[in-house]
Amino acid sequence: MTSHNMTWISYPSKSQPFTSQEEIEAFIASQNVISRLMHCYIAFFVPTGLAAGICILVIFIKNYLQNKRQSLDLLLLHFTISNIIMILLSFTVIARPDYLTATHLACSVLSFFFNFGYFNSQYVFILTLLTLLLERFPPGTALCKTTQRPIFCVGFVLTYTFCLSLTEAVLVGTDNYQLEARCQLDPLFAWPEYEIVKFTFGFGIPSLLQILCFAVLLAKEAPAEAPALQQHIRTYPAVYVISVTIFICRLFYNIMVLFRTTLKLQRSIGTTKNELVMNIAEIVLFCESCASLVVILCFHKPCKDEVLQVMQKCRRKTSANNHLEISETAMTHHSGSQ
Repeated sequence: MTSHNMTWISYPSKSQPFTSQEEIEAFIASQNVISRLMHCYIAFFVPTGLAAGICILVIFIKNYLQNKRQSLDLLLLHFTISNIIMILLSFTVIARPDYLTATHLACSVLSFFFNFGYFNSQYVFILTLLTLLLERFPPGTALCKTTQRPIFCVGFVLTYTFCLSLTEAVLVGTDNYQLEARCQLDPLFAWPEYEIVKFTFGFGIPSLLQILCFAVLLAKEAPAEAPALQQHIRTYPAVYVISVTIFICRLFYNIMVLFRTTLKLQRSIGTTKNELVMNIAEIVLFCESCASLVVILCFHKPCKDEVLQVMQKCRRKTSANNHLEISETAMTHHSGSQ
């Protein structure tokens, strides 16, 4: 693998001279859009996603301590932790429309943890889909027995995603670690191979596996004792809703990642419009992490049941307090009239 000199690359908004009034107005408009999207994401999506993630962690840990252990819950717990990591790392967008300033080494470390969460959530979700798929078919194959050992599966996914993230950290670039640069979680100065590997192993292969799971689920005839397909989907709605959300959001993001690779190969920095769309794609990716956690909390049965129980307890306490206040008021009026 040959080393690339990426010192020539820069963000269009930070390097291009704006000579005409139209270019200046377009630049200001793009900066306003990025700033507003960032504020919307930080104000609404981040608190909602983190609150949902913490609730899911509490519910799953409580169920685990009560010996209510299910393979699906362990996989979704793993998926939740990965998405919480993604949300925490997304705080790097607070500086937008500007960028964080960091050394190449620090940016590479941030990129490693971001890719670890990104790959991890993708592959553990594929494992979740596979587990649900095999529930509709007779358990007997080696694959079925493997999915019944979720700790082994999680360990395999962690090892695999660690290797992928380490590979990506190397492809950020092995030169100029001491130099400072404007930093994104997918660094602009990364080698073109970085985006190609990310698209292939972070979207291409997982999407094919996901489509294959759905094709088998819809096309293959299940045994007579298996639940009907509609019932199966209604039993696990969270997983299927998340599947669609992940595919749509990551498709948009990865298209922009590939487009940025094309610009690098052409030794072009692109335009401020290209930069704007890439920033939008990055924020959409982070919104997907928040939305996935909310979907698990609202639609996954153990989480939904626990939330409903808490809401019922709150209503009972509220009604009991109101009844007590009414009783005290009535007694006060009765004693006053005497």
